[in-house]
Amino acid sequence: MCRNIRPLRGRAAPPATDGDVHDAARQYVRKIAATRAPAVRDTAAFDAAVAEIAGATARLLAAMGAPTIPGPPTPPSEWPTRAQRRAPVRASAGSAPAARPAPAARPAPAARPAPAEGSA
Repeated sequence: MCRNIRPLRGRAAPPATDGDVHDAARQYVRKIAATRAPAVRDTAAFDAAVAEIAGATARLLAAMGAPTIPGPPTPPSEWPTRAQRRAPVRASAGSAPAARPAPAARPAPAARPAPAEGSA
């Protein structure tokens, strides 16, 4: 589950919204609680944990110079791709990434000798 939490801070990422932070906190609490939806008796505790983690996440992002902006969660179609997230790093390095070497050619299999006449 947690592998699906998108980075909320990064070079190519749009500013994180309050909705993004809340969604990430909810996903984290789901993973820790090992449940997709809490039981009725656990709803208050679940929601309190989401609120605490969302608050801590917003404070962390603000302290790192990437404060959240008000708004709903960013739709997945607007999330930066892995290549877009890596592009600023490659551009700042001043060169294009090194090309991978071509794979070595595999030797052709040896020809099998023809069976001798008279053998079955």
